[in-house]
Amino acid sequence: MTSRVGPRAAGTDGSDFKHREKVASHYQMSASLKSEIRKLNFVHLLLWLLVAAQVIVSKLDLVPSDKVAEPYRWEYPYLISLFPLVTGSLSLPKNNISYLVISMISSGLFSIAPLFYGSMEMLGEAQQLYRHGKAYRFIFGWAAVTVMYLVMVVAVQVHAWQIYYSKKLLDAWFDSTQEKKKK
Repeated sequence: MTSRVGPRAAGTDGSDFKHREKVASHYQMSASLKSEIRKLNFVHLLLWLLVAAQVIVSKLDLVPSDKVAEPYRWEYPYLISLFPLVTGSLSLPKNNISYLVISMISSGLFSIAPLFYGSMEMLGEAQQLYRHGKAYRFIFGWAAVTVMYLVMVVAVQVHAWQIYYSKKLLDAWFDSTQEKKKK
């Protein structure tokens, strides 16, 4: 037993730690990867809320159209990216492999694919802004294409890291289940 105050236990010099049990590496890896995925899920939720707010505000005419532009077409399918976020979050507490796999596949379909489509959709408008300095859509005074490309850059990174960490977590979970089956 260790004590914060007072002398060390009698009969020990501090070198008797080698016999103590250690947490298996796949459990340590699982805990750290879950933490990273939760952080990325939070950022994903913030990005989703930004896109959803822009769609809702423009569709309900809560703000004049010169303040918030009409949403691009890629923003509507991107709203479905809440599904991989939910399934990924549901997979973490009980180490549910099937939910994690569904989350990874649907993240590619509903998160990354709309972002790539959106980058192609907005390319002409971005070129026009770059070459001529003219923009026709604005979000609170900023060119909408610039704002949305910034959102897309962050979103692609977040989703790529989510898939990467999910794959590593899946490997850690799979290794631990294989070790249990060997015993």
